[in-house]
Amino acid sequence: MTQRLTITRPDDWHLHLRDGAVLRAVTPETARHFGRAIVMPNLVPPVVSAVEAAAYRERIMDAVPSDSDFTPLMTLYLTETTDPADVAYAAATGLVSAVKLYPAGATTNSQSGVRNIDAVMPVLETMAEIGLPLCVHGEVTTPDVDIFDREAVFIETVLDPLRQRLPTLRVVMEHITTEEGVKYARSGGENLAATITTHHLIINRNNLLVGGIRPHYYCLPVAKREKHRLALRDAATSGDSRFFLGTDSAPHLDPLKLSACGCAGVFSASNTVSCLAAVFEQESALDKLEGFASLNGPAFYRLPTNADSLTLEKRATPCEYPAHIDTEDGPITLFDPGFDLHWHVV
Repeated sequence: MTQRLTITRPDDWHLHLRDGAVLRAVTPETARHFGRAIVMPNLVPPVVSAVEAAAYRERIMDAVPSDSDFTPLMTLYLTETTDPADVAYAAATGLVSAVKLYPAGATTNSQSGVRNIDAVMPVLETMAEIGLPLCVHGEVTTPDVDIFDREAVFIETVLDPLRQRLPTLRVVMEHITTEEGVKYARSGGENLAATITTHHLIINRNNLLVGGIRPHYYCLPVAKREKHRLALRDAATSGDSRFFLGTDSAPHLDPLKLSACGCAGVFSASNTVSCLAAVFEQESALDKLEGFASLNGPAFYRLPTNADSLTLEKRATPCEYPAHIDTEDGPITLFDPGFDLHWHVV
């Protein structure tokens, strides 16, 4: 029996579009289903100023199909030399919607990130005053901390002390992956929210490592134990407005993934909506999908919801998504959830 579900057009509150040939190839994949997206600034060199954010936004808009009204929401990359006045200007003019904190060395192109949180306090104080959200990659990078414990240690040693110092700072815990992340987000009050990725709702570390290493499942933060995946599913499908979609769709050319030191990132922009419908159906929570994908994010970012809608139809025939997205520089592999997808976007 055919089933139909219509929801407010969703947004993606954590997205990588890269630049150049990759940008031109992957932007239409997001624009097809999403109204807006928070675009990550970790290019090489990173997007650190209002001028650079404006230039990057122009390149993105050049890649948006002419029949699409997709809107990129820009961010600035926080460094220890970031000018608070430039951040305030970028926010006041509507150019940026958030600032991104990368601990130095935590993930792709994070070398310019923050090593000493005290060095960026003037920027964070300004953001707290004007209500500009801080998007946080929540992992410590000290070598004595196991990679599977980085998120929990970050919450305890960096994030919670920061929020105690600046309780009015609005923070998004991006791509949480642990029970600890879910628990902390639930306890944080109105100035704290968390995004959850499509792939972390579907894979655990066994999918990455059992039976051979699967590089297209390698991401940062890395997939964790099954109990953490189940905690994320519970949070996403609970109806709790503190949790919303941030795909962290992160395209890398296949030769860079399939190498002796492969890049971290899962590209999921093309099939995320179908994947989410499957997950929420598995959890008997299709009625909560709209909140997670379309309503909770705009509410936290103090933006209106999208005026248009998106309809999904469940069919007996599986969806047909390409295994790869072709770019002028080579292919990018699309996330494989490991099961057939039957919710078609119509």
